[in-house]
Amino acid sequence: MTGDTLLPLAVLIPWVLAAALALADGRRPLVGWVSVAGLGAGFACVLGLTFAVLGNGPVEMVAGGWPEGVGITLRADALGVTFSAVSVGVILVSLVYEVLGGVRSRTFPALVAFMAAGLTGLFLTGDAFNFYVFFEISMTAAYALTGYREKDYQVRAAFIFAVINLLGSVIFLIAVAALYHVTGTLDMEVMAERAARVRPSSIISIAVAVFVAFSLKLGLFPFHFWLPAVYVGSHAPVAAILSGALANIGGYGLLRFGADVLPRELELGTAAVLVLGTASILYGALQAISRHEIVEVLAYSAIGQAGYILVALAIGGPVGYTAAVVYAVINSLNKALLFLAAGAGGRFVGAAFAVGAFSVVGVPPVAGFVGKLAMFRASVGAGSVALTALIFLGGALSFVYAFQVYQRAYWTPEGGKGKASPSPVLALVLLLAGLVLALGLWPEPLLVLGEAAAGALLEGP
Repeated sequence: MTGDTLLPLAVLIPWVLAAALALADGRRPLVGWVSVAGLGAGFACVLGLTFAVLGNGPVEMVAGGWPEGVGITLRADALGVTFSAVSVGVILVSLVYEVLGGVRSRTFPALVAFMAAGLTGLFLTGDAFNFYVFFEISMTAAYALTGYREKDYQVRAAFIFAVINLLGSVIFLIAVAALYHVTGTLDMEVMAERAARVRPSSIISIAVAVFVAFSLKLGLFPFHFWLPAVYVGSHAPVAAILSGALANIGGYGLLRFGADVLPRELELGTAAVLVLGTASILYGALQAISRHEIVEVLAYSAIGQAGYILVALAIGGPVGYTAAVVYAVINSLNKALLFLAAGAGGRFVGAAFAVGAFSVVGVPPVAGFVGKLAMFRASVGAGSVALTALIFLGGALSFVYAFQVYQRAYWTPEGGKGKASPSPVLALVLLLAGLVLALGLWPEPLLVLGEAAAGALLEGP
């Protein structure tokens, strides 16, 4: 199939699947496996679309054959398909994990499919308002998923998540309306062309609003205050989805709206972005060192790891943007692996967790080493000794908390020997650990994706 066929299928399949699953009882094993098969088909379409975009360039179409500006514009470039592939992949693995362990809610498979539908549409749309619509669909599914299993602390986490992220959604909607007011269009390519002709003083406040909205989604310091309570309160596959897939909205949004639509304003705010990225790396790592519970450590680690993406964004250029994309992809895989391993029990779970921990630290030969190396290249390219020192310091602090949490959780006689998870669940976690290891041993596909995504940003409108 060609890219013109795969693009609408990649968006449509999870939509149809979600609508069908909403009528079914997700606790039935058959429904669970139907959801896995449907989402697997959507993931295959995204992978096919990724190969088509890398081979033949971006794919664009207006859904339903409507005139441009009326229908939903779908646009798949290297950046969009990269984030779409990793996000849907993480959601699929998390869904399989829960189906193997036993789904406890009739709505879980439908909510996961809605999350995949929203994220796929968000990463593959070329229209700012439709970006907001898909954004809200993903967030609505996330609010409900956070309360999955309906324990008191999970419902409380869902409430915190909804309140804070609704605030971010309102800020982003105001920014989209303001961008439309000053550029007269919602098409992101045209918006970027016209925004470049607007005086910076008229648009800098809009850029700040966009930055705040996506920083809230990504959980960057000082917009992180909601994140630990939500990640700690969530069931393991839900935490993996929130950290490994949903958080990609923040990284993608900062790259798309910062480097693509508003690059001049991003350059003007480079100093502030660098300071916040540095603060996020140090704050997240130091807080993780001070925590004892494994999920608390992972939650604060997520705050610190997001800081690297911000630092790479501030460095900019082909090397900086490549580092940002590569690091975001690896961070998604790391967090999915660690949260799923933390929720499992039995033999070999410690080995899978160790692979994820080594990847967070950046130790060869796991994928995290590729991400840290990309960050090191970006800092050297920027000619900044301070940034290079920050990369090493962040890695050293990551090693401290990763070693501490592994020692407490698995390096004891009873470590990792809690209630044993079903063998297929353990096999899935080990398979994900194998992928993280394989990407470290053969990083070329990841680097090609990162460079292509950076190229899509730098080509501009």
